[in-house]
Amino acid sequence: MRAAEDVDAPAESRGRRLDIPKNDPLEGAGQPGGARTAREARAHLHIPVGPARLCAEPAPHPLPEGPVPREELDRLRRLYRTVPGYVAMRDHLRRTGLLALCGEPGTGRAWTGLALLAELSELAGGGVSRLGSGIPLGLGIPHVTGAALGSGIPLGSGLPYGSGIPHGSGTPHEPGVLPGSGILPGSGLPYGAAGVEKTERGHGYLLELSADQADFAVEPLLDRLRAHFAGHEAFCVVLVAGGPAADRLLRGRRHAVPYEPPAAADVLDRHLTELLADRPTGLLETAHATARRPELAEALGLDEPRPGEAARLAGLLAAHAEGRLSEERLLEHCRSFAPDQARAWFLEAGHPGTLPAALPALRAAALRIALAVFNGSAHGLMAEAAELLAWELAVTLDPQYAPGRPLFAARPGASLATARAVHGDGVEDLGDASVPVRAVWFEGRRLAPAVLHESWDAHHNLRGPMARWLRGLCDDPRPQVWVRAAVAAGVLCARDYLYGLVELALPLARTDSPVQRMAAATALAEASRAPEVRPAVNGLLRDWARGDDERERETAALAHGYGLAAGSVVASLAELGRIACADDGRTTSYGVLRLLAGTEPETVLTALTRWLRDTRRPRRDLALLTVLRAVTTRTSYLWGLCEVPELEPYAAWPLATAVLAAHPECAPRLAELLRAALTWARSAGAAEDALVGWIRRAAGDERQLTVLCGFLPRLAQDGDEPLDAAAATRIREVLEAL
Repeated sequence: MRAAEDVDAPAESRGRRLDIPKNDPLEGAGQPGGARTAREARAHLHIPVGPARLCAEPAPHPLPEGPVPREELDRLRRLYRTVPGYVAMRDHLRRTGLLALCGEPGTGRAWTGLALLAELSELAGGGVSRLGSGIPLGLGIPHVTGAALGSGIPLGSGLPYGSGIPHGSGTPHEPGVLPGSGILPGSGLPYGAAGVEKTERGHGYLLELSADQADFAVEPLLDRLRAHFAGHEAFCVVLVAGGPAADRLLRGRRHAVPYEPPAAADVLDRHLTELLADRPTGLLETAHATARRPELAEALGLDEPRPGEAARLAGLLAAHAEGRLSEERLLEHCRSFAPDQARAWFLEAGHPGTLPAALPALRAAALRIALAVFNGSAHGLMAEAAELLAWELAVTLDPQYAPGRPLFAARPGASLATARAVHGDGVEDLGDASVPVRAVWFEGRRLAPAVLHESWDAHHNLRGPMARWLRGLCDDPRPQVWVRAAVAAGVLCARDYLYGLVELALPLARTDSPVQRMAAATALAEASRAPEVRPAVNGLLRDWARGDDERERETAALAHGYGLAAGSVVASLAELGRIACADDGRTTSYGVLRLLAGTEPETVLTALTRWLRDTRRPRRDLALLTVLRAVTTRTSYLWGLCEVPELEPYAAWPLATAVLAAHPECAPRLAELLRAALTWARSAGAAEDALVGWIRRAAGDERQLTVLCGFLPRLAQDGDEPLDAAAATRIREVLEAL
């Protein structure tokens, strides 16, 4: 065999030593921690959320303004469950006439506000009215300026109110009112709405502040409202969504309390009992039993529905119990909960205004998108990525404005609540060790893909800043960052391949950064999971493999290492064999090695054996390099995009040992390949060094040593050709030293 190995080789290359590449194509950046990161990224984003939508559905109609009907209040009394701190909230409202409930939409704030108002107004002989997000002019509430009380300066103008100086229109206007706008300056609240003529004694009013309310205008507004309603012996509950305004109020603690929603199970039970009260016995139990089924929880994909979602779910369960809703339709409705939440979030941020007033809304959107990509990762990584995306969004909205970062938060961790996220103890893998981290994740496994898809599908102008953001993250040497960004980029490419190819894949593949090229390969392989996209990806990689651009050819080799783009492991191996003819084997052998750590190791070993007997030098070298790298490369460094649970127990072992332990049937072919490497002159030196290192690493682990001792005798004899004497001597020396 040795005599014939170089017959077809050029004279100047005969006898040249074949060495194992010292570094992988990523120059070490993709190895430690990549396996865990890739596994988590797949788990969080590989959840179907339905087909792409070109635009979001219209927002639901707001609740009607004006007096709340008596029958609605009666229903509220039957269904409402008191929340923590209810008594203290009621006493504060009775004493001061005003209460601000700070919490997220959908958590039951409005019902709690109406319950408080109904209880107090009933004792005072009044009724309850909704003001929506506006203050009717007939209430007689003094106008509120956008500056601190008493300053007389409207927000952003630098002109004193009441001076008669025109405000942008060239004509005098009523003091404290922007002409023709219907907006109370600085408050964001329209005035002059119909529905209430005046403030009535003993009456209760529910008011919701707009989401883009300027935080510094809230306290003066609430002071005026408190004075007004206290003076009329009436009551007002103001709903404030989480954000800078709520943080400012809660820090002051004068009028505001943090709102804690009731348990979803209690809300669900109350609504089911109400809906099925007049139905045959047994339907209520049927509905409760359906609610406990694992497939329904999986379809919802939420850790705990919010009260509004629990009430909606109760309606679906009641309809299903009565036979009006099929099982399939019930689950379909449940799968829409997370996308509906994502849609509502982006609709809230849809009118951000101009910078810097728009920054809170942009930061909230950036946080949710970053959390979709980094769900389950270290909080520090996610927070930094969110700030980078917020910057991209800000300069897209206003290219002339360079936004800064707030250094201190009023309530650390409060921003997570706006994204339905929590934090807790986590672990990040660093290869040889793991470190504890403060991890963060959505309160629901379907929220991450829903947010990512909604931002990409329904908001075209978000795509540019998101693409730039992901490309930047893909140049981070930490696999905890670039792997997640690459997987997310692949998911988005599958949603719109034409856009993703030009804005994500091509720029990454054509850089000089090895990490970005690996990220491009990962993104393209990830995108090829979609059957409708796979032929396009495969055709692109085929062109790159046959082209003259070394960077594109390298990216194609890395992408085929995942075994997805070509449709099968066999097809990927065929492409890698072709690329080897124009490659030095360093990158191509890494792709083949990754396939060996995948789901079909026998298929890969069969191809390696065939290449070993090929008359073409590049293919023989590819086989030799791959098998030598198998005994020197740690299994966890060769993570793929498919689950390989049989190798998990051996992640810290060299790949060759892990394959032997998980697939004993692979031993004969692996022995043949190693024997060839040890006996061929071009690879013998590198093979001896690799084998010695392999044995020494196993010496410290009884399990590895057992596997290796069972395999080594296969190397000693190959029919009539014994193992090379030098190699046998080296092995013997190592074994004697154990």
